[in-house]
Amino acid sequence: MNYKKILVLLGVMIVVGAVLAACGGASSPTSAATEAPVAPIPDTPYLADWQGSAHANVADEPFRHWDDATANPDGVPTTCAKCHTSAGYQDFLGLDGSEAGKVDAAVPADHSQGIQCVACHNAGTISKTTVTFPSGVTITAGDDVRCMECHQGRESKVSIDKAIALFGENVDLDKVPAPVKDDAGKDVTLGFKNVHYYAAAATLYGSMTHGGYEYDGNTYDSKNTHTEGYDSCTGCHNPHTLKVKVDQCANCHEGVATVDDLKNIRMVSSAKDYDGDGNLEEGISFEIQGLQEILLAQIQTYAKDTAGAEINYDAATYPYFMGTDGKAYPNWTPRLLKAAYNYQVSMKDPGAFAHGPKYIIELLFDSIADLGGDTSKLARTDAGHFAGNTMPFRDWDLNADGSPNYVVPFACVKCHTAQGLPTFLKDGGTTVITPNGTTSITGLANMPSSNGYMCSTCHDEANWPNRYAVASVVFPSGKTVSLGGKDADGKFVADDSNLCISCHQGRESTASMNAALKGKDADAVDPAVRFKNIHYFAAGATLFGGDVQGAYQYDGKQYVGQNMHASADGKMNKCKDCHDVHALEPKLEACQTCHDTTDPTTIRETDVDYDGDGDVTEGVKGEVDTLAEALYAQMQTYAATHGGPIEYKGDAYPYFYGADGKSYATWTPKLVKAAFNYQYSQKDPGVYVHNNKYIIQIMIDSIQDLGGDVSKYTRPEVPAAK
Repeated sequence: MNYKKILVLLGVMIVVGAVLAACGGASSPTSAATEAPVAPIPDTPYLADWQGSAHANVADEPFRHWDDATANPDGVPTTCAKCHTSAGYQDFLGLDGSEAGKVDAAVPADHSQGIQCVACHNAGTISKTTVTFPSGVTITAGDDVRCMECHQGRESKVSIDKAIALFGENVDLDKVPAPVKDDAGKDVTLGFKNVHYYAAAATLYGSMTHGGYEYDGNTYDSKNTHTEGYDSCTGCHNPHTLKVKVDQCANCHEGVATVDDLKNIRMVSSAKDYDGDGNLEEGISFEIQGLQEILLAQIQTYAKDTAGAEINYDAATYPYFMGTDGKAYPNWTPRLLKAAYNYQVSMKDPGAFAHGPKYIIELLFDSIADLGGDTSKLARTDAGHFAGNTMPFRDWDLNADGSPNYVVPFACVKCHTAQGLPTFLKDGGTTVITPNGTTSITGLANMPSSNGYMCSTCHDEANWPNRYAVASVVFPSGKTVSLGGKDADGKFVADDSNLCISCHQGRESTASMNAALKGKDADAVDPAVRFKNIHYFAAGATLFGGDVQGAYQYDGKQYVGQNMHASADGKMNKCKDCHDVHALEPKLEACQTCHDTTDPTTIRETDVDYDGDGDVTEGVKGEVDTLAEALYAQMQTYAATHGGPIEYKGDAYPYFYGADGKSYATWTPKLVKAAFNYQYSQKDPGVYVHNNKYIIQIMIDSIQDLGGDVSKYTRPEVPAAK
């Protein structure tokens, strides 16, 4: 028997009894809102805070909406009582002896006494850890589930799709569907669906709960984690006054003294001009406002031109979208419903800019696009590190059967979660190659998925705002390097850019390839040979070239090492020298110092014709691209007589396919080496800047190993050791 739990429960019941008396008793058929409350027990905790909150304002519309006995003879209906009466909330919890998870009986309107203390402080909520959203998704959390039961909205993508599906599988998205009969034989027409008010939890959890209408084929931000301790209802709001803890916001956000000041906040992770107005300094709330204005205009254009009737929006008047006669808008098409629903989602959570701004931006952007609006000047997706809606962070959201997962495996957490890299550094993790050639990460365990990086991914919270000090980085080859170089004693020196190459190093190398191919016939098809993927953006490996052997380096060949980019000030050799550390974009204006251009694709520093096409005026990118094309052609020529035709699809894992459209399976060691290098050249889009001589050497060697003629190519020389 769990005596501790019993004691806790008894204590809670005693507290609930005291709070119940202090707050005037629970709403019930025998206690009217007009009755005098029981005198509060002296020093009842938080009573004054609660009395000044919206939850206690019994004269307000959320608690008086059903006072008209003619229109609402039963009072507050079961569909509304959970969140608009304390009695209904307790009914939902099953505290009245009824079935939990639903409200069984309407609550008389004159008993709607606000959200009293007992609604949240009772024997049912003490053990409550889950909440189910309108989409059917269940979220597990702490005490905040009490808040989220009501602040979740009443509709979702699921209900919108269900409403549209009533009119047939092949319903025309741009036509007003004809009425259909429901189960009772009544005509049903397509109409607006309202998310309801203050659906903050749906905004906060984003695509995890599908509160907005998410368009098929697009990915969306997940839960907005913000920063530890400030990613939940009670983390940011006083649970009794309901007010935002503005004073705590000011700890990180300068110039914040009032709630209105929060609208001016724009974090460094928001580096895009989402609404296309050219203002990158305005608070993120104004970016949302700009998109709202664009969407409403697009809704009105579509309604008039396609749906066949003008539409107006009145945020204060139900049902919000009206025709020119002031009545409910009649000409709903499925496409118009989706966009209008998302517009309302953005409008009815006034704190959306804090709860889940990127999710709201994505919903607005997609709605504009779906209605045929021009999005060429708008932005949807953030810089890679903060793009929580992209596959590098969303790839693990679902299991193979479509069920929720949201767990990133240990081999991926270092670079694909917000806490992975700090944990890796703290626990002394490293990269190892197993005897069969598998590259593995030690010192890490599975972690919950993230919605992009957080400030604490790179900034050491214990020494804020300093970055984590990383003296050296071990690459998949086992080689150790540092962008800080070595000191006079030969010890590696810490450098901020070492944080970058801790992830931008690839996941395979010459070493792992050799281990996997050991003892195999170079030209024989072997079912045990499998393609190894360097992974994406291995810029650090390219930069260090032969020093870390990131690409496949052939025996007997020499390769250039770290690319020491010549610059006037000698400061263009590190990640942070050439890239904005938050926006991640190249500092193109810096190129102009020496190259008289801001377009790096046009730059070349030599008249050597590496690709043999006779053009020594094209940028070195042209040289690299031509050699990549030649390598791919040589792979196809070789594969035709060694295992069968091969096709490369750069945006479709596992990238190489056979004639049957399935994953290429008839590899020879020679072919898989060349394929590894070709993939390497494709997955570092800045390879021509990071170390063009290294990648040129790699591709020429790969062509030669496959039997290709390399006589017209010029392989870069390796400088003599100093």
